[in-house]
Amino acid sequence: MKVLVALSGGVDSSVAAALLQREGFEVVGVTLRLADLSHLGLDVSRCCSPDAIASARAVAKTLGVPHYLVDSQAVFTEQVIRPFVASYLGGRTPSPCIRCNSRVKFPELLELARTLGAEAVATGHYARVRRDGTARLCRAAEVGRDQSYFLFELVPEVLSRVYFPLGEYRKSEVREIARRLGFAAAERKDSQEVCFVPVGCSYPEVVERLAPDHRPASGPIVSVRGEVVGQHSGIHRFTVGQRRGLQVSGQERRYVIAIDAQHNRVVVGAREEALRRAIQVRDVVWHEGEPAGPVRAAVQVRSRHEPTEAVVTPQAGGRVTVAFSVPVLAPAPGQAAVFYDGDTVLGGGWIEGDGGEGGE
Repeated sequence: MKVLVALSGGVDSSVAAALLQREGFEVVGVTLRLADLSHLGLDVSRCCSPDAIASARAVAKTLGVPHYLVDSQAVFTEQVIRPFVASYLGGRTPSPCIRCNSRVKFPELLELARTLGAEAVATGHYARVRRDGTARLCRAAEVGRDQSYFLFELVPEVLSRVYFPLGEYRKSEVREIARRLGFAAAERKDSQEVCFVPVGCSYPEVVERLAPDHRPASGPIVSVRGEVVGQHSGIHRFTVGQRRGLQVSGQERRYVIAIDAQHNRVVVGAREEALRRAIQVRDVVWHEGEPAGPVRAAVQVRSRHEPTEAVVTPQAGGRVTVAFSVPVLAPAPGQAAVFYDGDTVLGGGWIEGDGGEGGE
């Protein structure tokens, strides 16, 4: 079977390609050029740079497989960068990696696979696909590395043509395989940030560079009771759940609990005021069809967040209400809420707001 493998030049995708080749697959490497922001003075050294592309080519050469470079910058700009900027300017906290996977990376890979006559595609994500009549997205064996949260929008029809070779491996094992194969990326540090945000550059700075015509307006930082406790220089500089750099009056530790874009206000409060018992979620994707009624699930509302037991109740228009068994701290509009049954993804959607209940 011919499999198209996304090669970024990093250790994970390199080992994914090697593992598939070892299992007898006919591997074809492809690198997607997603973002070149050098014209904005942003040196995105770890994404789509000449060094990264050269590293991917070197891996393909070592494995003796073909390598293609595909320019996907236009679709990446339209589907990821512009929504990223719009979200921050609108007071929401985006999840660009999820949008990239479902709207850019996998559609581009699958289209190229069709062109090249490949039956499937593969990436270096830490996740698993369980094939038992239908393709089910599951957590990786090493839960601390699991990336299924970022892949929840990949429906079974897509997953049926996807392989995640690293799903059963620990990161330490992946690095050891890379060392044995002589891959230069074996010792390269992992990146924890959005790929098009340069090291040492803040998200607000990137937003300002990407939206040079936007003039951030200063406004009040207020308590939940409406008292002005500080001033901000643009709502795009804040995210729900933030507690550092608020520069507000008083000694009590405060959290951003809401961003009111309509009135250009940032609302802060104590930790207990940032707790939510319920949230509204929109644009929900169900992997096995929308349930007829409420379902119990473990719901994860951030990429680095322990899931919380909840009842997920379908509503009209592709929405659900999520009622948590215990309050969750500051779920942020714009982030994803992903529903799990054990290690299996049931579905997920985008946090729109709270469910009208706060506190403990």
